This record gives sequence, structure tokens and C-alpha cells, in this order.
Amino acid sequence: MRWLELEGAANARDVGGLPTDDGRQILDHRLLRSDNLQGLTPTDVKLLVEDLGVTSVVDLRSTDEVESEGPGPLVAVQSVRHVHLSVMPEYGQATDAVADALLTRRDRALARFPGDPMCAFYLGYLEDRPDSVVSALRSIGQTPGAALVHCAAGKDRTGVVVALALSAAGTRRDAVIADYAASGNRIGAILARLRASPTYAPDLAKRADDDHRPRAETMSAFLNEVDEQFGGVLPWLSEHGFGEADLAALRAKLLS
Repeated sequence: MRWLELEGAANARDVGGLPTDDGRQILDHRLLRSDNLQGLTPTDVKLLVEDLGVTSVVDLRSTDEVESEGPGPLVAVQSVRHVHLSVMPEYGQATDAVADALLTRRDRALARFPGDPMCAFYLGYLEDRPDSVVSALRSIGQTPGAALVHCAAGKDRTGVVVALALSAAGTRRDAVIADYAASGNRIGAILARLRASPTYAPDLAKRADDDHRPRAETMSAFLNEVDEQFGGVLPWLSEHGFGEADLAALRAKLLS
């Protein structure tokens, strides 16, 4: 994995280098992923903007999170476009780290996929906010430089959107799953950062640390369910307005 060693983020990496089914690779400095960007230092901003060419940030957090955490340093960079696209229903303190928010949706989620609650929640992103998911992929494809996708922890909401983008570009499924699971290598640092924030700290105490660790089996189950329920990632995207031009732009961005 091509980790980005940032001073103010724990789970940042470039998905460049991942292999595709046709023998190519995802290009470097085209799609980056991260946890919360609130703590970026001037050195981090220089690396992301000047060295890696970030021109777009896709923020998947809820409105409540954005308002609670305040603007991050990249907001002040005029060359960087910010797109806010929550992938969860906009009510209450909905985050992917808040235990209460997850529990209130648990029964509905488990009806989608009883075997894995996190897989069930991921399917909920597709059901509840297909508009945001499609807009996120469209934003990646339309970004002139590197696109940086993030949420709070950089593993669940970001993990799903990046997995869909990589899948649409033809990335090998085992590589998509491995990229998702790689966040588990940084789970201690991720949780430490979240616990330092009043937005997330109270609820993190309600779940064991290992409950937050992404498992390869979860992403495998999610992609299998997308195949079984919708015919695959591409049919689901097409059904929700992600057309041939959008797909061509995404693939050109990540592969050419």
C-alpha cells in the first residue's frame, strides 16, 4: 500500500499501483483516500497540493460532523475544490463512528444482510444516498488533478466509495478488498485521532476497538451482494444516472 505519511492524518494513502483485470494499474496521484483532514499541518498541505496535485476534496461526512469539526486547512487553498456529499441520512449526529447512530439503524440494516452488520450498513449507503455515491464518483472523474476522498476514519464511507470507483475502473476484486482492509493496519492511530475530538470521543467508548477494524470479509460480502442484488457495480451505477460518459471520464482519470 502506498501510504501517505501525513503529520495530521493517520489513514491516508494513494491507491495508485492497484492492478486491473486487463493487466494495467491504477495511476499514481489520481485517487487518494484519507481519514479526517482537520489536523493537516502546513507540511501536509504542501505535500498534498504541491507535490501530489490535489485539486478536489470529496467529503463524505454528515453535515453535523462538518459543522462540529469546523473547516480544515485545505478549505483555505483556492486551487482545491471541496464537494460535500454525505452518504448517510441527514438526521441527528450521524457519523460512521457514533455507536448510537448505528444502533438506531441496526434492525433495518440487519434486514439487508444479517450475517455482517457493517456490510448491511454499507448497503444502506446505496439505498439511502445513491445520489451522493454517484456524485462522488462523478467528482473523481471530473477532477483535473488528484481527487482526495475522506470521511472521519477513512475506512467505511471512504472505503465503500473508493471500492466502487476502483471496481468501475476494472480493478481486480482481490486488490479492491485488500485496499479496503489495509485501514486495519492503522486502526490504533485512527481511533486515537477520533478520541481526541469531542465530536467522536463519547461514542467510541461504547464499542470495542476491534469492532472498528475493517475486515476483508466485509468488503467481499458487500461486493458480492451488489453483484447478486443489482447485477454488479456498473449496473447499479447506470441505474442511478452514472452514464457512459461518466464511466469513460472515471476510467480515463484513473487509467490513462
